[in-house]
Amino acid sequence: MTKQDLVNHAASAAGVTKKDAQAVLDAVLEAITKSLKSGKNVTVTGFGTFRVSKRAARTGVNPRNPSQKIKIPAMKLPAFKAGKSLKDAVR
Repeated sequence: MTKQDLVNHAASAAGVTKKDAQAVLDAVLEAITKSLKSGKNVTVTGFGTFRVSKRAARTGVNPRNPSQKIKIPAMKLPAFKAGKSLKDAVR
């Protein structure tokens, strides 16, 4: 399912225009992004939790030159943990 499919489904389910559904979806995604950027978790009860995961710095191998070691810096990554209702629906 693409973002446009999601907008179409939300518009028909809520009885609003596609433009309004697009605006709401964009606002929700922006709010989630801002919250994760500031380091806060976003919990949607029954759906799941978006959080920031931290990956430590490590040493890797250059795939083009396996004898060369490279340093991979520490970074933050977005992560999602599905809630119980979502897990049960998918099972």
